Parts: sequence; C-alpha cells; structure tokens
Amino acid sequence: MNTITLERAGAAARPARLPIADDKAMLKAAAELTRDLVKPNAGIYWADLIGSSLVGYGALAVAILSGTLWVAIVAGIVAVLALYRGMSMIHELTHVKHASLPGFRTGWNALIGVPMMIPSFMYEGVHNLHHAKTRYGTAEDPEYLPLALMKPWTLPVFILVSALAPIGLLIRFGVLAPLSALSPALRETVIARYSALSINPQFRRRMPQGDEKARWDMLETVTAIWALALIVTTVTGVLPLKAVLVFLAVGSGVALINQVRTLVAHLWENEGEVMTVTAQYLDSVNVPPPALLPVLWAPIGLRYHALHHLLPGVPYHALAEAHRRLSDVLEPDSPYYKANYRGLPGLVGKIATATMRGR
Repeated sequence: MNTITLERAGAAARPARLPIADDKAMLKAAAELTRDLVKPNAGIYWADLIGSSLVGYGALAVAILSGTLWVAIVAGIVAVLALYRGMSMIHELTHVKHASLPGFRTGWNALIGVPMMIPSFMYEGVHNLHHAKTRYGTAEDPEYLPLALMKPWTLPVFILVSALAPIGLLIRFGVLAPLSALSPALRETVIARYSALSINPQFRRRMPQGDEKARWDMLETVTAIWALALIVTTVTGVLPLKAVLVFLAVGSGVALINQVRTLVAHLWENEGEVMTVTAQYLDSVNVPPPALLPVLWAPIGLRYHALHHLLPGVPYHALAEAHRRLSDVLEPDSPYYKANYRGLPGLVGKIATATMRGR
C-alpha cells in the first residue's frame, strides 16, 4: 500500500550527478557465467515455503497460547522471522516462470498470501515495473523514492509507518473491498491506490484485464472473506482479543523488518533520471558473506539485491553461486565490488548521513 508523501531536501544543496556508463565486461560476465543457473529448483521452493509456514504459524500459536511472557516474546520473534521469510517469497513469484513451478503461486497464496492479507496480485504487475530499464529510479517506478535526498526526519517516518500495515490491510480487504463491490467509483480508487505493495505515493495501478482480472477477483474475494471473519469474530468475542493483537503485532514486526530491509536495498540517490544498468546496479546493495545476520533480515536471496538487478531471472537459491562465479573472474577494479557492503548498521548510517548532508 502507498506510504505518506515524504519531503525532499532543497535542490540547491545537491551537486549535479554525472551519468554512469555501462560496464560491458561486468554485464557480459554476468550474462555468460550464469546461463545454467536460471532454472528454479521446485524442491527448494516448496520446502522453504512449507517450512517457513509451519515454523511461523506454530510459533504464532505458542505466542498466543503461552501464559509465560518470555516464552510468548521468544515465540513471537520466531514467528516474525519465519513468516517474514515466507512472505518474502512473493518477490520470487514476480520473476519465476510459473510453468517451471506448477501450483506454487496457489500454494503460496494459500499458506501465506491470504492468511497474512498480502495476496500475490498486490506485487505481481508492480515489481516488474521496478526492473524495467527505463523506469528504475524514475517517477514511474512504484518501488523507488530518492530517500537519500530527503529530509532526515523522513527516514524514521518511512520505517515506523510500516508498523500500521496490518491495520491498513485489514481495512483494505475487510472494509474497502466489500464496499467497492457496490460502488464503481470506489472500486476504481481501491484498485488504483490501495492494491500495490509500493512506496511511491504517486503510483497508480491500472485496472486488471483478462486472466489477471479473474485471478485478482478470486484472490481478493477469498482474502476479503478472511479479513471480514477476523473483524466479525473479534467484535463478537468469538476470537479472543489477545489472539488478534498477537497476530497483528507479528504482522507489524514483519512489516517493520521488511521496511528496514527496503531502506537499505538501494542507495536511493537518483532523482528521476533514466539510469544505465550499471548505474542501477551501483544504486543497489549486496551484503554477501561473511556477514551472517542478512540471513534473517534479507532472506530469499535479498542479500544479493544488486546482483538480482543484474540477473533478475536467476532464482534466489542460485544467487550465491552467481556471486561466487563473478567474484572469481572479475578484476579487482570492476564496479561489481562497489555494490558490496558489510552489514545493516553501515548502510543505515550511510543513508542517514546523506539526508543530514542534504545530498
């Protein structure tokens, strides 16, 4: 769902940025060395999805049912991390050829998308625009804001507002979806403004057509029924208030981690210009080994986010091998290494410093 509008720093404080030419050696190596890595491994995808779901919902149940505070807190943290991993697989759904993973989109929606109120249509048809070569970093990119060029206070607002995501999704599907079925004008607004996991407040979705519309309507109906059931059973006392609050708290935890991860996925230094592929790569972030914590806050290959922008067709489980191959052959002065960072604190500090310097 769209975020609030964030204020930019004054243009006078920013020097002009020189265009970055494509590095042909890097692009050629990336294409040639990874041709055998593009096939998704169905066993890995299904095991990851089912395992994350079992651990996440199991831990959620413990957090709800436990009468001991510390047990509930630990279980809640486990639930957040496991369900965050499961929900991150929505990113794979936008890139994978579904014929290569028959039934996986349906399975993901059944286990994660509908229960957590983020059906796959909220990202499919949106994320691919972020990867369009002429859209990345421009006003037409739904997943880009020049955060490094904005006022310092925008960063904590950007992160903290995400904690309200579960409430927003409950309203989107439990209230707006049923009402929009009765009002064409409201329906148009709901689709355009409240049907995308985007951060660009200017982004508007088009009306779905054909097979996309049929899939959208089915998933939205099922998710709306689930959201309405949560609201009604909570209001009538059938579902204990504690259970609902724990569920919403876990959802908020997932949203917060994802927003922090989003904050450091790019350098956010572009202000609308069309960028070369190499420039897009350098505006993105890898956090490769030996760092260990990215396994938790950047799962499902998200620790190789810059590499993913070079090779969006490579499945998440093959990105580490792709990184190894490129690191073995590219010269030390290659721009490939300039997108590699050590960890989360340094990246947060980098963007925070940029906002305070007004650039």
